[in-house]
Amino acid sequence: MKKSVLSLASAMLFAFSANAQKVEFEEYDLSNGMHVILHQDNSAPVVTVGVMYHVGSKDEVEGKTGMAHFYEHLLFTGTKNIGRGEWSKIVAANGGAGNANTTWDRTYYYETFPSNNLELGLWMESERLLHPTIDQKAVDTQNEVVKEEKRQRMDNAPYGKIIYGDVYRHIFDKHNYKNSLIGSMKDLDGATLEEFKAFYDKWYMPNNAVLVIAGDFETKNTKKLIKNYFESIPARTLPKRETTVEPERTKEKRVKEYDSNIQLPAILLAHKTPAMKERDAKVLDVISTILSNGKSSRLYKKLVDDKKKALQVFSFARNLEDYSVYNIGAIPLGKTSLEDLIKEMDEEILKLQTELISDKDLQKVRNKFENNFVASNSNVQGIANSLARNYMLIGNTNNINKELEIVNSITKEEIRAVAKKYLAKDRRIVIEYLPESKKK
Repeated sequence: MKKSVLSLASAMLFAFSANAQKVEFEEYDLSNGMHVILHQDNSAPVVTVGVMYHVGSKDEVEGKTGMAHFYEHLLFTGTKNIGRGEWSKIVAANGGAGNANTTWDRTYYYETFPSNNLELGLWMESERLLHPTIDQKAVDTQNEVVKEEKRQRMDNAPYGKIIYGDVYRHIFDKHNYKNSLIGSMKDLDGATLEEFKAFYDKWYMPNNAVLVIAGDFETKNTKKLIKNYFESIPARTLPKRETTVEPERTKEKRVKEYDSNIQLPAILLAHKTPAMKERDAKVLDVISTILSNGKSSRLYKKLVDDKKKALQVFSFARNLEDYSVYNIGAIPLGKTSLEDLIKEMDEEILKLQTELISDKDLQKVRNKFENNFVASNSNVQGIANSLARNYMLIGNTNNINKELEIVNSITKEEIRAVAKKYLAKDRRIVIEYLPESKKK
């Protein structure tokens, strides 16, 4: 969602020492089941208030897709005590910035304020949970906003179906990760007001949420405010989540995907991989770094620098709660064919599957992960998001402090074994990503 109203100087967000390697926090539950995480850092007069709800696009039902992402927008309309269209104005008038984002697994709302406006942030988030404005006017207005976002991010963005996961329908046959994150505009247009309200009632409750506060605050008073604003909100019965088991692929699958916004094709090797809490998921993150993170990575050096067969190469994991997705891809240069790129990428994958990486390469990977850790936790917004995500999707808030330890414990033998297991040809989907003009 691009709804941020920025009035704080970005320098004020830096409330985490670059030398620190441990994030201190406290966590507890309210009587209504809402989980609370507090990270106190008084080094800068700024505080983030965030609420993460355990609902995403995987929780939608067939024919009613797009609801989770739609609420990311709808819940900025206003509430019983916040006038229609006033939410962002209130945030801006009080020196804050606010935003929200959705994944397949969760939806996250947050505001960052000067610390003397902590209570305002708590009140606004409690308002969002207590009595938001969900009426036909709000639905109609946000429907147009979502359509425009889809046009910009996916329909008119080169390679947007790769970036935003629309190609996941080729990877998952049963699991709802196959659904588009933004959803179907036809489904949203056909949904009734009662169906929108029912989705909110089904998922938006304190016992399906984690409240996180990070930054400059006084703990005793903050706990009192949290109790005042949130504990009286009644819990409701959580819907039972059905566990969908995605069958393992035993034969390579080849498909074609077309994009009207590109002139150059791309090749994508897509894989279903383990849930984000699994150690192998982190090993695959390491493999991704080895293959394509930076100009010294194996694929970049080989295909872009040395052989000049690719304009760009990439590999990335999207780590999700139930399963993850790992993609390796390239855009050809000149007359290089997609099959030639597959051959070249397979050679590098085979090396990972049969040879041990060098001590130098392993240390380089560890250094990059340490830099990424410091960057992601360099401000209170980043820390708040990480704490909530680790609690909700990993099941262990302190995983925020274990990630580097896990990476540093990964062995060369593990990298070889994981590459052999999950990057096997019979487990993958080969996606030819082609210009629309190539469609017959």
